[in-house]
Amino acid sequence: MFLKFVDREKEVVFLDKRYRDKGFDLIVIYGRRRIGKTELIKEFIKNKSHIYFLCDKKGTERNILRFKKKLSFFLDEPVIATNDLEEIFSYLLKKVKGKTVIIFDEFSYLVEKDKDVPSVFQVIVDELLSKENLMLILCGSSISMMILGALSYKSPLYGRKTGHVNLQELDFKYLYDIFPKKGTKEIVDIYATLGGVPFYLEKFSPNKSVFENIDENIISKEGKLYEETDFLLKTELREPDIYKTIIEAVANGATKVVEIANRSGIKAMDIDKYLKTLIRLGILKKCIPVTEIKSKRSVYSTEDNFFDFWFRFCEPYKSDLEVGETKGVKEIIKKNFNSYVGKKFERLISRYINVFFPDFQKTGKWWGHYREKDERKTAEIDIVGLNKQKKEILFGECKWQDNVNAEKIFSALKKKSELVIWNKDKRKEYYAIFAKTFRKKIRKENICCYDLKDFEKTIKKS
Repeated sequence: MFLKFVDREKEVVFLDKRYRDKGFDLIVIYGRRRIGKTELIKEFIKNKSHIYFLCDKKGTERNILRFKKKLSFFLDEPVIATNDLEEIFSYLLKKVKGKTVIIFDEFSYLVEKDKDVPSVFQVIVDELLSKENLMLILCGSSISMMILGALSYKSPLYGRKTGHVNLQELDFKYLYDIFPKKGTKEIVDIYATLGGVPFYLEKFSPNKSVFENIDENIISKEGKLYEETDFLLKTELREPDIYKTIIEAVANGATKVVEIANRSGIKAMDIDKYLKTLIRLGILKKCIPVTEIKSKRSVYSTEDNFFDFWFRFCEPYKSDLEVGETKGVKEIIKKNFNSYVGKKFERLISRYINVFFPDFQKTGKWWGHYREKDERKTAEIDIVGLNKQKKEILFGECKWQDNVNAEKIFSALKKKSELVIWNKDKRKEYYAIFAKTFRKKIRKENICCYDLKDFEKTIKKS
């Protein structure tokens, strides 16, 4: 389907403001693959004088030749003879009139093939561009290469950038624009499967159910997203198979370092570097109880929804999918899908909890241990919000179910809240319950119940 340009208003406004300002700007735009960086750039440069150049992996010399042709077309002049990039920019500056935007998209490809590229651009920026009325945009998908080439303090370009955009997934509310005919339940199902990655979302037909789309685009060997996780890991990492075993372990319930190490077959003492890389790539997330600043009780979870879906439901059965035996996988997905979406609904509410309760500066999950009849047990609270100044605390529970008994959920939540010692006996407590629908909502000053209609209305207004 054709995915219209949605969201990104903040980023476009930022770039437009920088464009209107006089002087030189070096803007670095980065973010994971498929996130929509190129579409953002194309939206920004509409009706602006610009040279857009998409780098490839064929080396510096090849890219300079291609850039010269772009320059020739822009200036409507013959191709310049020199292959020295500094001389090429010097020539360009003599010709341009008015503010011009020069974009090197997939700049990370240049850095990957030639480690001297950042030094070359540093000289160009310092000696030629820094005093000009011009905007240079360096954009890239390989996070490691963009850090090496432009963002790290070890990079020759460090300190030269005047702004950056770390592009994230689309805000959930814009999925209503992408799938205008679908209700909130279906949109949450889609979000739980794909997250807010534009490239993935455009592969799902608005006229088909989520299971039809999963069947056609994900678990079918001919599906447009079937090879996606392999492609991303192989593009970004040197040891993709090791990372795959780690992601699969986390997606299927391993949350602690020892558990992840045991399931993935990697020594616990060696796994830290892999976990840090996956966190940097936005695939995994490390959490501690929200009431703590430092904790040995940290746990890991899959941050990227599509990776979580694939490594939970597809990767363990890859040998079946490779020979087209999808029936068993479909049954597993349908049997466990509601429970899976429930976890993503909880994450979704946690992400947007400040839309509902803006006064809580710190929010997150809480868990802790307690004893009952000499048995050690664990209690978890989906969402806890803290307001340190007012000594106010919010306890939230998410249920991806219909006809939820709010009184029963509140009673259990109240009991668990007593285990949280943060400002105990000095705090004011608030409670929130989120569900598809309720039998009957609780209507009290410090208790709020939100069903999907309330959720949709609030999110759309945000």
